Amino acid sequence: MTELLFNKRLQVLVKNRDTDERRSVIRISIELQPSSNPVHRKDLVVRLTDDTDLYFLYNLVISEDDFQSLKVQQGLLIDFTSFPQKFIDLLEQCISEQDKENPRFLLQLTSASSAFDHSPSNLNIVETNAFKHLTHLSLKLLPGSDTDIKKYLATCLSTVKEEKQQLEQKLRKTEEDLTRQLNYAQQTLSEKSRELDKLRSEWTSQTTSLSSRHMQDLTAEREKALETQARLQHQNEQLRQELESSHHRSTHQLQTKVSELETANRELIDKKYKSDSSIRDLKAKLASLEEECQRSKQQVLSLRRENSTLDTECHEKERLVNQLQMRVAVLEQEIKDKDQLVLRTKEVLEATQQQKNSIEGNAESKQVQISKLEATVKSLSEELIKANGIIKKLQGDLKALVGKIKVKNTVTVSQEKILQETTEKLQREQRELQDTQQRLRQKEEEVMKLKEQLDATVQKLDESREVLKTNENVITWLNKQLNENQLSRKQETVGMFETPAAGLRTGSVPHSMVQFNPMSAKPSAADMSPTALSQPSNKENGEPVGLDSKYFERRDDSIPLRGLLPNMHLNREVPKPLNTAGAKPTTSAASAYFPG
Repeated sequence: MTELLFNKRLQVLVKNRDTDERRSVIRISIELQPSSNPVHRKDLVVRLTDDTDLYFLYNLVISEDDFQSLKVQQGLLIDFTSFPQKFIDLLEQCISEQDKENPRFLLQLTSASSAFDHSPSNLNIVETNAFKHLTHLSLKLLPGSDTDIKKYLATCLSTVKEEKQQLEQKLRKTEEDLTRQLNYAQQTLSEKSRELDKLRSEWTSQTTSLSSRHMQDLTAEREKALETQARLQHQNEQLRQELESSHHRSTHQLQTKVSELETANRELIDKKYKSDSSIRDLKAKLASLEEECQRSKQQVLSLRRENSTLDTECHEKERLVNQLQMRVAVLEQEIKDKDQLVLRTKEVLEATQQQKNSIEGNAESKQVQISKLEATVKSLSEELIKANGIIKKLQGDLKALVGKIKVKNTVTVSQEKILQETTEKLQREQRELQDTQQRLRQKEEEVMKLKEQLDATVQKLDESREVLKTNENVITWLNKQLNENQLSRKQETVGMFETPAAGLRTGSVPHSMVQFNPMSAKPSAADMSPTALSQPSNKENGEPVGLDSKYFERRDDSIPLRGLLPNMHLNREVPKPLNTAGAKPTTSAASAYFPG
């Protein structure tokens, strides 16, 4: 019995001697049929036909002996049993590649003659790679003879007749089925039309009842919305009043602090001016002390620069406080505007929410009704034209309602987005207000620190003033001692060359034996006491003239005197004397003008 293995149409590249290459669609069938040779059981039959040209026929019968010679000629590595499947696999590769621009596997049908008439042709399966065209298989097919063509046409005619008979039987069956279905459909149509009229009446009654119920629900919801709106407005008004009162309190406190700082700044400026005048007086008195005066000038200039920087900083702090007050006023106005916007958006949102709820209720009821209608009409929609028209009309109404619902939903979503954005802006402005209040507190702390620094500088200035007064007293006392020593030197020129013991017996101290060291304020002679030095004899009135011994003590914050006494070796500190007018010596720390 013949076994059909493959029967498909393939694209084939047709070549002959005189014409160009062309592509054609050819049907290839592969069969296994019983062999006439008793040794071999089956033969492989390859047939090429064209559905458009019934006289196009090429046959090839391959027995096992023919396959052995083919295997030797073309170097095949398979046996006869697996050859049909491998041949079919190559044809499937050609089918998968035939739609590409550059197929890798293709079929070629070549003929040595000028036309495909009675000459044998070769069917080649060629693989194209980058190096060459590789022929996997080449089969030599013979054109069909007249008897073969007649047999082929007879088989084609018999198959066509069989297909015709089968189609006629199917047609009769389908006609019977359709008539039976038509009768059944007409019966069901009459039944469904009656049901549809009943459903229409029910639907109209339900819609009227639902509309009346919806109006009642809508009025109740409106009353509830008005009550909630009034309550929310009252709460917002209370919150706004609390915020305004707290803001007014904070601004009043800030203004009082700023006024206090301004009065303190004016007092400090007055003190600075007074200190500048006292410094100028001291400069006039200390004209002889060039080096110390230069130092004091430098330090005064540094203090002036510090005071000027403090003034500028105070002005900047005042300007910042004014800017912050303006910013707070602007933020208050923005908060009021945002509150009004929030109220308006809440009203719009509530109205849209009511509309959305009512539309959703309508849509749900309509959806339930439509689902019922669709369930009843769906069975008729496949068969009945009139029922289809009614359903399409209902579906159009449903689409219109759904479109309206979608539009209203988009409106509500956009309004919710606007409300969310306004709330976010309000929170952002509140955070900015808190930040400005925190920065204002930091600026107040900085102003307090600057005030403390200014107090410290004023205290140092007072201490330096006292130190300058004590230095002035020391200078006057030293000038007086120098004058007395010069007078005594003129009167006792002979006594200078006497021994120290004789000088001690007369009760006077020679000028050449006493050396003032401005760093230690002690006599250079090791065997002389401060009391003997501090009580030289006065020839005019006989009273002791000089400083008390406590002023010869060593002090770390005293001022070195240089260039005052050219005849004295001044390399130690000069002690701080008592003020001739009765002032007490200062015990403050190192001077701000004359550092140790």
